[in-house]
Amino acid sequence: MATAACGESPSRLGSASAIVADTETRYHLLKIGCYSRTKATTPTGSFLSSGQFTVGGHRWRINYYPNGESADSADYISLYLLLDDKATNSSVKVQAQFKFQISSTDQVKNTPSLASTNVNTYGEDSSWSWGHRKFIKREDFEKSNDLRDDSFTIRCDVAVIGEIRTEKTTEIPSATTFVTVPPSDLNQQLVDLLETEKGADVVFEVSGETFAAHRCLLAARSPVFSAELYGLMKEGDTAGVVRIEDMEAQVFKLLLRFMYTDSLPKMEEEDVMWQHLLVAADRHDLQRLKLICEDRLCNYIGVSTVLNILVLADQHHCDGLKKACFSFLGSLENLSAVVTGDGLEHLSRSYPSLMKELFVVMALPPNHGRYVIFF
Repeated sequence: MATAACGESPSRLGSASAIVADTETRYHLLKIGCYSRTKATTPTGSFLSSGQFTVGGHRWRINYYPNGESADSADYISLYLLLDDKATNSSVKVQAQFKFQISSTDQVKNTPSLASTNVNTYGEDSSWSWGHRKFIKREDFEKSNDLRDDSFTIRCDVAVIGEIRTEKTTEIPSATTFVTVPPSDLNQQLVDLLETEKGADVVFEVSGETFAAHRCLLAARSPVFSAELYGLMKEGDTAGVVRIEDMEAQVFKLLLRFMYTDSLPKMEEEDVMWQHLLVAADRHDLQRLKLICEDRLCNYIGVSTVLNILVLADQHHCDGLKKACFSFLGSLENLSAVVTGDGLEHLSRSYPSLMKELFVVMALPPNHGRYVIFF
């Protein structure tokens, strides 16, 4: 065995192994499109089931109790995850983790971590279902933003844990670290540059507020700004003020922040702000920001907002957002709720080509049958 010479550091040799388990994680979305009706017609102790879905080679369902699973939970919504394999195999045994979330749309923005959930054993000598007797109090839920247009979506993330095994040992070669490289702080430096206005050489006036910026950075980020700041406008006084019309100061501030850092600060999740920001992004040819706004606005599509968002998507060539609006209106229940207002009449009068496209899309799914919209 080799030994280190006097005055030298000994060689740091090591080995590693790993205990692993094959795990498959998936989620299922269960949309409750008529909450008040489910509450009125489903007594305490009775449930409504989701469609069957598969995770880890096993079949599952979500049981939704609108009036609670038992008398002591009658004021609550109860949710349970059911192992549906019992119908064909009473000896099956599965280890799994799960977590429920509620959203007002068909998509839940934040993927939940299952690391903190318990590992539950299903089947054979254990229970066939696990869940929450008092998942959420109905009174609190009905006052929350999670219930919109009498509908909401339950997301259930399930991780099925396979056989635990130990992987073979590997040798770790010796390595001595003399230099530690810190993470990049370019993002923070650019934020400081924007906020301190050091070296700024152009000033914008937006809705009565002024913003100092660096024309070379804006030109590099946006071909529109490049043409404006280094094209015809350069012939004037370079120290002059550039006026931005038809935009709110808060929107322009967010636009600048994105152009400097390629990210946005934490902001209030308001659909109107995202709509304004999408218009600004399209106006200045910031495609990534435009797609971010499209993605966020998909979460705000509802009976009261879908037509406004559809018009916005059409005007600014947002194909993904437009498809999301058509998908929402593809539900006969959603479409019927929209028809009760005067939005479709306005759409037909002001945007006839878009209305025609909507009719074409509505006619495509064969399972919707035939129906006529009256104004």
